[in-house]
Amino acid sequence: MENQKSSGFESYVVVHNIAKRHNVGTLARSATAFGVSELILVGRRDFNSFGGHGSTSHLRLRHFHSLSLARLFLKEKDCDICGVEITDDAVAVNQHPFKKSTAFLLGNEGTGLSAKECEICDFFVYIPQYGGGTASLNVTVAASIILHHFGVWAGFSERTRDGKKFTVAERPVKSVGRGFCTETADSVIEERKLRRENASNGFFDDGGKEDSPSNLLDALYGD
Repeated sequence: MENQKSSGFESYVVVHNIAKRHNVGTLARSATAFGVSELILVGRRDFNSFGGHGSTSHLRLRHFHSLSLARLFLKEKDCDICGVEITDDAVAVNQHPFKKSTAFLLGNEGTGLSAKECEICDFFVYIPQYGGGTASLNVTVAASIILHHFGVWAGFSERTRDGKKFTVAERPVKSVGRGFCTETADSVIEERKLRRENASNGFFDDGGKEDSPSNLLDALYGD
């Protein structure tokens, strides 16, 4: 999809275990505004596009059945995986601790990143707060701040403006299904298999089991 970027760096957003599915639509809107290359859905393929204002048509969506598959894909892209979480070793995002193309993994709105999610992260950032009225930010607000800081660090080119708004690219001829990340027949068969094995909570994670390298590579480019 069209983004005005010239730095050679890429950014990705990994969506996993988001409690409120309507947040995915607003996440997509922020992702397109700040030059994200792909929105990666892990587990569930359905999402609520409400609040996206058509932004999902300008953003590539990719789906993986497990975090381990998503991690392998990102490492093939030579990406760091950055967890957005207040951990003991987390760095303030305004210090721009980035080194290369980066995928951002944001935690569940209530519980933050799980131990399993933290395991795939290379480093962590947090957003400094200066007022005492709230313990945390909405996931979309947090993503917007993080992605803006990455864009500044990466040197993304600013989008052209038209009056009081930024220009919107023409909608691509081929777009994702509304509220659904489409896949091939083979990957749908694989999803149904995993659904039978791991049906808890509507997610299709590997339940802590390690995928073999051959299985990971076979399933990697399912969309």
